[in-house]
Amino acid sequence: MDGIFVGLDCGTRSTRALALDAASGKVLATAQRLLTLLPNLPPGHAEQDADHWVAAARDALLETLSGVDRRAVRGIGVSGQQHGFVPLDARDDPIRPAKLWCDTSTAPQCARLLERLGGLERFLALTGNALPPGYTASKVLWLKENEPSNFARLRSILLPHDFLNLWLTGEKATEPGDASGTALLDVRTRRWVPEVCEAIAPGLAAFLPPIRDSLSILAPLAPERADELRLPRDVLVSMGSGDNMMGAIGTGNVREGIVTASLGTSGTVYAHSSRPLVDPRGEVAGFCGGTGAWLPLVCTMNVTVATSLALAAFGEELASLDPLVESVPPGADGLLCLPYFAGERTPNLPEGTGVLFGLREGTFDRAHALRAAMEGATLGLNHGLRRLRDLGLAPREIRLTGGGARSRAWRRIVADVSGFPVVCPESAEGAALGAAIQALAARARDRGERVSIEEACDAFVRLDGSTRVEPDPARAALYRNWQDLHDRLSLALRECFPRHRALLGG
Repeated sequence: MDGIFVGLDCGTRSTRALALDAASGKVLATAQRLLTLLPNLPPGHAEQDADHWVAAARDALLETLSGVDRRAVRGIGVSGQQHGFVPLDARDDPIRPAKLWCDTSTAPQCARLLERLGGLERFLALTGNALPPGYTASKVLWLKENEPSNFARLRSILLPHDFLNLWLTGEKATEPGDASGTALLDVRTRRWVPEVCEAIAPGLAAFLPPIRDSLSILAPLAPERADELRLPRDVLVSMGSGDNMMGAIGTGNVREGIVTASLGTSGTVYAHSSRPLVDPRGEVAGFCGGTGAWLPLVCTMNVTVATSLALAAFGEELASLDPLVESVPPGADGLLCLPYFAGERTPNLPEGTGVLFGLREGTFDRAHALRAAMEGATLGLNHGLRRLRDLGLAPREIRLTGGGARSRAWRRIVADVSGFPVVCPESAEGAALGAAIQALAARARDRGERVSIEEACDAFVRLDGSTRVEPDPARAALYRNWQDLHDRLSLALRECFPRHRALLGG
């Protein structure tokens, strides 16, 4: 297949676009626009104006397209931050700012929904997933309980990537991958669950979009959007998906044995599965993938936020991170960090706080604090990887993405903590690249061409051999013991976090 395919990724902190040349496999152009959270919200709240996503997407697309032959563009794919609740009125205008994945203010609504539906075991039976505060369902109940006048105007519920697809095409629809993160979908049947919808509000299911196959075409560009972007009117928009689903495609994680770990503000660990995977403990999210398969995933909310806070506290720049971390031995001389600075999703501790355990004269300095923060974030992710293995997945290799993957110290720590080889893809724009590849595969399928998503990833996902790290057996053995201590400390303190919040009046 020839032509240019554009990937657009709307994240929490930025929107990115890239143009992929199908003939050569090269990324021809990229662009980025920064995003910010709405300021001065109460603790636990995280919101963005959905219209700002549109403005950032428009600017990023126009800049990217300025560097390519627009006549050669064949398709666009959209990736979006998961779980965000975009409430629309009868005119398809946003009613209020979108509540985001990292918004933990809906913990009370989660508890009420679980109680109404018979508890965690029953909820897992209905949906295949647990109900942490970040998921969309509890945000809808929050709107009903806290802003009844806005809830009365509600006519459509979209996710961030669905909202951008609506802007591009004028069509409202979703697909199973991103819809998995709503807690309104049964991930085994890929259908909305009426019982959960009715537990939030009678008739709520009517506000949910139709579900299409992830590898299908949504629609051509709307004529006004094609004109605005100066593109041909026959450019097709694929269904797209959530950022983790598109990140899996962009890292070639479309076969069993490959694990993707994203070291961003938050962290995710996910793997391809040919079958639905439901965790009876609710720690692993049993998501559908953006390929027609499944993508069991574990999310932690504190990864690069841990090192960023430590750097800021000690007045250090990012360039100092690797030298300082590498100046301290594995295990940070006994300093262990639970990096629950923004609460935590895995384990489900919305009231969690950060902990430094093992402070003494020899560890009370910037280098030890930075290494402990990096190790603590990695141990949190590895707890999730262990759980994926407990449920039957067999990793062979970890592919790292996100800002933390640029750190050689962090790549080494991930390899040693996990016990698996680590490598980074050449492209740092994993989700945007995945969106472009998905658009290519969807257009090929729409035209009856035999181009599988696996073949597309083989052609366009390239690994950077210079980043490959093999685990060191001695360090891996040390970190196995450190992992056990990390997990025991986290378990021991879980009852303390809500008491601490109560003492502070929260």
